[in-house]
Parts: sequence; C-alpha cells; structure tokens
Amino acid sequence: MAWIFLFVAGVFEIGFAMGLKYSEGFSRPLPTVLMVAAGAISFYLLSVAMKSLPVGTAYAVWTGIGAAGTVVLGILFLKESADILRVLSILLILVGVVGLRVSSPA
Repeated sequence: MAWIFLFVAGVFEIGFAMGLKYSEGFSRPLPTVLMVAAGAISFYLLSVAMKSLPVGTAYAVWTGIGAAGTVVLGILFLKESADILRVLSILLILVGVVGLRVSSPA
C-alpha cells in the first residue's frame, strides 16, 4: 500500500510543479490555490508512504516521478523541447525509479 501512496504523491507532485508554472508567480489565484493543494496532498501522501518505506528510496522515487512527469507534460502541453537527450534522460530517471522499487522491501 505504501507504494501506491508514493505513486499518487508523485502524481500530485507533478500537479504542484505544473501549478507553479500556471500560477505565473502566484499572480493567478485559482492556479495558485490548486498548486498549494496539490503540494499539500503530495507531501501528506509522501509522509504516509515513508512510515514503511526507507526515506532515501521514498524521496528519490517521489522526486523521480515528479521530475519525469513534469518534463513529459512540459513537452506535451508547453511545447518544450523533446530532443533525444531529454527523452533519454527521462528514461534514465524512470529506470532509476523502477530499480529502487525492485530493490526495496514492502
């Protein structure tokens, strides 16, 4: 169950990061509120997952999901570069996340 909480926390981390972009420096109220909510939910779920997962593993997986997901959404919705080095870098992050999952208890 901890891994499910961690995965969902990572998804909310993506929402938090995207919300930062759309809040435009906290000048847009709705995106700002959604960003704060996503961040709070993400941190809460991460803390729940850390009750039974090693802190290093949980944090690395959480940031990996957030980083990779944010880059993918940036490519898809914000017209950010999708050059081969960026795509390979995302894949390396995902390989690291999977490696941590496979090598961790629980």
